[in-house]
Amino acid sequence: MDKRIVIAAYRRGIITIQECAQIIGVDSKQINRLVDESILPAPERPRLEGRSV
Repeated sequence: MDKRIVIAAYRRGIITIQECAQIIGVDSKQINRLVDESILPAPERPRLEGRSV
């Protein structure tokens, strides 16, 4: 899985930092560094245009 997507899910509050580390496959010290150094935005989901809500 793309690390950017996992880190974005953590930043949005969807998963915990521990879950993020487990998915990526690193320990807690490494995940903190990865999250801090992550400057690339996660790919955005396509928006559905022209639909009324």
